Amino acid sequence: MLFLEFEKPLESLYEQLEKIRQVGEEGDLDVSPMVKELENKIRLKRKEIYDNLTGWQKVQLSRHPSRPYTLYYVEQMCRKFVELHGDRHFADDKAIVGGIGSIDGMSVMMIGHQKGVSTKMRQYRNFGMANPEGYRKALRLMKLAEKFNFPIVTLIDTPGAYPGIEAEERGQAEAIARNMLEMVSLRVPVICIVIGEGASGGAIGIGVGDRVHMLEYTWYSVISPESCSSILWRSWDYKEQAADALRLTADHMFDLGLVDGIIREPVGGAHTAPDEMAKVLKKHIKKELSSLMELTPEQRIEERIRKYSAMGRYTEIEENEPAKTV
Repeated sequence: MLFLEFEKPLESLYEQLEKIRQVGEEGDLDVSPMVKELENKIRLKRKEIYDNLTGWQKVQLSRHPSRPYTLYYVEQMCRKFVELHGDRHFADDKAIVGGIGSIDGMSVMMIGHQKGVSTKMRQYRNFGMANPEGYRKALRLMKLAEKFNFPIVTLIDTPGAYPGIEAEERGQAEAIARNMLEMVSLRVPVICIVIGEGASGGAIGIGVGDRVHMLEYTWYSVISPESCSSILWRSWDYKEQAADALRLTADHMFDLGLVDGIIREPVGGAHTAPDEMAKVLKKHIKKELSSLMELTPEQRIEERIRKYSAMGRYTEIEENEPAKTV
């Protein structure tokens, strides 16, 4: 089990628990009272830690190497899933996966970032950083879903769109902007869920929908704390202050009206109980789709436009009047 820096108090308790169990097995002793006592201590200590997480600690949790990625959730939620490949222009981007899945008999177009579960697979998936062909593949699948009247679910987890020269040469910014434009006018229900990192245009490229939700220990921002720190302080040493200043956690995003809701995770994060997290996510998706399908396509598009038009704050200054924030 991998422990993050702020979880170190739990590590020592788990070590004690393992030793007690080992002694009980080797000596054929009844150690259940001590095991139960330690398990209660672990439960209380974990709750204490996770009730007081900072923004930076939540960023660390969103990047936990054991955290479930898109394909895990797809496999758990969908009885059948057929992955579709390629943007029909240049290539098949492995950083974005998509295809048609069946959730309790309902056909759904599932699209999401995929980081990879091992070092080799992370390189293969480019660490979840998509090229333009990834966003064009996603748009092709969205249009296919619209043609056959399938609802769309996108799972967001990326440190950002790939910033390489070749990506810029192939139109990275245009691909993301095109997706944003097209997603606003899709006639089928669209649900977007941040399951890990939600960085900048890399996230928003598949993040415009009727409902946008975040898992509890995720983040969503125009820039990562490290990059923000390096720009403002010329060093990564201030990433913790940057994380707090950016107000990038799920709670902050909900308070600012930038997401529609927060999906609670098991105490300790989604990686501690991935099966449970997948069940919660599936239940949430079914509930939201049921609600959205009661609306007409025109109503969904109108509400989408109204929601995104209302985002943001600005200051109005009229002559001879003090400024007021709207």
